[in-house]
This record gives sequence, structure tokens and C-alpha cells, in this order.
Amino acid sequence: MSTTLQAVRGMNDVLPDEAPLWQHVEDVARRTFAQYGYRNLRVPIVESTPLFVRGIGDATDIVEKEMYTFADKLSGDSLTLRPEATAGIVRAAIEHNLTYERPLRVWTSGQMFRHERPQRGRYRQFHQIDVEALGFAGPDVDAEQIVMLARLWKALGLSDLVLKINSIGDADDRRQHRASLVAHFEQHHTLLDDDAKRRLQSNPLRLLDSKHPPMQPVIAAAPRLVERLGAPAREHFDGVRRALDNAAIAYEVDSRLVRGLDYYNRTVFEWVTGALGAQGAVAGGGRYDGLFEQLGGKPTPACGFACGMERLVLLLQVANVVASDGPIAYIVHAGDAAAAAAAALAERLRDAGHAVVVNAGGGSFKSQMKRADASGASLALIIGDDELAAQSVSVKPLRSNTGQVSVPASEIAASIATLAA
Repeated sequence: MSTTLQAVRGMNDVLPDEAPLWQHVEDVARRTFAQYGYRNLRVPIVESTPLFVRGIGDATDIVEKEMYTFADKLSGDSLTLRPEATAGIVRAAIEHNLTYERPLRVWTSGQMFRHERPQRGRYRQFHQIDVEALGFAGPDVDAEQIVMLARLWKALGLSDLVLKINSIGDADDRRQHRASLVAHFEQHHTLLDDDAKRRLQSNPLRLLDSKHPPMQPVIAAAPRLVERLGAPAREHFDGVRRALDNAAIAYEVDSRLVRGLDYYNRTVFEWVTGALGAQGAVAGGGRYDGLFEQLGGKPTPACGFACGMERLVLLLQVANVVASDGPIAYIVHAGDAAAAAAAALAERLRDAGHAVVVNAGGGSFKSQMKRADASGASLALIIGDDELAAQSVSVKPLRSNTGQVSVPASEIAASIATLAA
């Protein structure tokens, strides 16, 4: 007996009943980004592995443990399913000379892949909406992206999201701070877990993001980079804060916020929620002014963020937000003449901009009405012998107790929206 095939662990199907919320998030995001001049850019799911090693950093969890990497069967080249979108977007910008003549605001969306332990809100195949501003040096764009996210939350009907911001300074700031961090953590070496001991020399900033309980007092007492910024990074961070204050965006300065990718500098931020348990980060990003050079391009300042689609959908479900892609009407019919009339009526309604389903596969009126109800339609439009003779359509509301009415077939397109209300 053959084994029933199932989806790979941590890679989930989005079923038709779930998809409307996903589409709702995508539609609202697309409209919001367009209001700020962000244009769509689409990049491959598979990229050359060195892109992520050089871009994300070889001492990060993503590169060390989580990437799906394989050898191309023909060329032998090392390829990787993208674990995030920023590196691919910067690669595309360099390859196609997109930003050297003028700055560019772009967004993309789609699947990302990381080999993690699956849990609620964290999966091995997950979906992100990614937004990047390429070629912008000032703090105004950092703040613009945060304000744009606040507008997105409002448009989605989400509240109780908390904004956390920090600055991790410039390269010189981090080099000087690194020595202080290493000295501090070495004084408490016995409290470090194995992962922290391994990272202490290669990437000490990542220790600030550790959740290991014995380390929390040590982390809380660690030197704060945000308090030791050089003048350029300090002025930039002050500019971001002024812009957020002017926009009436509330925030917390979190000196432990460092993000998980090595390409960040200066501004980093996250929007977090307490409604999803451990997976509280809903969106996060920051500035990455050195990434273009790391990937072989010309010096280009940039800033961006990503939103987790799964977590946004979970938040909408927690908030009892309902979205539907059901048709406005389901046409029930019996007999060849009625079938032809139903098909013609459906096309007229579609010409008027309505979504309509025509019953297919036959069936009694009773069975067709069950299908109509299951379709999510607001109305059942019934065409039988009596309706054909009277050149009318019987209209039965499916989501209210309003009684069935008869409407002339010539008037149904103009009145269907009112009938469905």
C-alpha cells in the first residue's frame, strides 16, 4: 500500500477558506505602499549561496544553521532558497544599475525559507512583505518607513503594536563597542551558554539578543552602544526620533535591539505584539548602508523592513477580522434552456463588475441551494421554467431572513448590489 503524501514539515498549505485574509493583507499593503511611491520588484526564490553568506554574514544563525543550500545538478554551483529578500533586491539593483542615477523605493513579497523548529508563527517556508528604499541617506526615509507601517496597521485594523527602535551606529562605533562587550561578557563567562561562548569573539552583538535566562542580568548590565554613538550616527538617530515625534508615533528606545543580520547599521526597529506568545515581532528592519559595497556595488545608502505574513494573518484572526472572497451571487438553474439563460446572465453580471458562480454538474434545486450556501454568496439567483416564462429571476438572500423576491431579468444587474446589502 502506498503512503499518503503530505506537505513537508514546516511548509504549510493556505487553503481557500484561509486565503481571503492573506489576500486582504496583500491588497491593503499594496495600496499603502503605493501611497508613498513604493513600486513592485520581483526577484528569484533561488540565488547563489555566496550572496547570502556575504550579505547576511557567515556568523549569523541563518547562514550557519538555517539555509536550504544545495548543489546545482548541471553546474555544481552552490544555490540557496532565499532566507530573506533584501540581499536579492540589492543584487538586482546592482546587476541592473537601478539606483545609481536616482534613488528607488521598491517592495516585494513571497516565500522565504529557513530550517528552524516549526512553531506557531515561525515556519520553514514562510511569507514576507519586504520594503526597501535604495539610495536614500537621511533619517527622513527611516522615519517614513516606520510611519508607513503605522498607516498599514491602521488600515488593517490592528492595534496594540509597540514600536521599538535603536541605533547600532557605524562600523567604527561597533568596533569600539565590540571590545567593551567582549570584556564585559568575559567577566561573566561561566553564565554564558555554549552558543554565546561561540559567538563571543565572532559576533558579540548577537549576545544581546540571547533568551538564555542566566544571561539576562549580564545582558541588562552590558555597555549600551546607543549611549556611545559617534556624532554622525547620533545625529542620524536624533533625526529619526524627531521625525517620529513630529508624526506622533510612540516608540521605545531598546538598547538590546540588534536584529539578526550583519548588514545593519545605524537605525534598527521592530514592531512587536504580546498577542502571539514568543513570536512577538511582526515587522522589523533598519538601515544597511554598507550592503551594496559588500555585494560588489558602488556605495549606496539604503533602508528597509520586512513584515511576516503568517503573523499578520494570525493577528487578524485574534482580532476577529473577517475577509471573504465569496461571490455576490450563485445561480441555480434546471434544464437546458435555464442553463443557457444562467450562463448569459452570469456574463452580464460579470460585465457589470460582479463575481458570480453558475452551478455546474447538475443536481436538484435542493442540492444546488446547499452549494449556493456553501459558496459564501450573498444571494441565490434561481432560474427555472416559471422564471424563463416570465423573463425574470428569483432572488433568495442567503445571509439574512429577507424573503425571496422576483426581479425582471433585464433589471438584475442594476439591482443586485442593493439586494445583497
